[in-house]
Formats: sequence, C-alpha cells, structure tokens
Amino acid sequence: MKISVELTLSPLQDDYETPIINFIKKLRSSEFTVLENPLSTQIYGDYDQLMPFLTQEIKRSFNEVDISVLQMKIVKTDRSNYEPDF
Repeated sequence: MKISVELTLSPLQDDYETPIINFIKKLRSSEFTVLENPLSTQIYGDYDQLMPFLTQEIKRSFNEVDISVLQMKIVKTDRSNYEPDF
C-alpha cells in the first residue's frame, strides 16, 4: 500500500537547525520520493518499506538531542503528484 507522510521535526534547543538538516539529508538520501517546503517535509513510498526506514531515522534523530517534537501525518495514498485544480 502506498502512503504519504508529512513530517515536522522541532528540536527544543538553541541549535535546532543542525538536527533538522541532518534529518532531512537522511530522508533525501533514501530511495523514497521526498518533497520539502519551509514548514515540513513529505516522503512517499510503500508502507512496508517506508515505515521501518522512518522508525530508524526518527530514533537516530531523537538520539542527537535532549528533547525533540516530531509531528507526523500519514495518508493512505501517494499524493506526491498532487496539483491544485483551482
């Protein structure tokens, strides 16, 4: 099953940019489709492959900082080609 996942990582520390950049670079280097905007990063792929990858990368990212918040939305479809029609 194809899914779309929106992620927003918010490290609660003064140097918050470095962990975010490291997290996005790991997502970019994956086999999955990754789209970014200033507020979040979207990643698209097959559920059974994408979720273990995300679990691993979220854990790695959390180990870099003392406190961090990750917001995640999952949609059961591949929305990577979405274009507004209005």
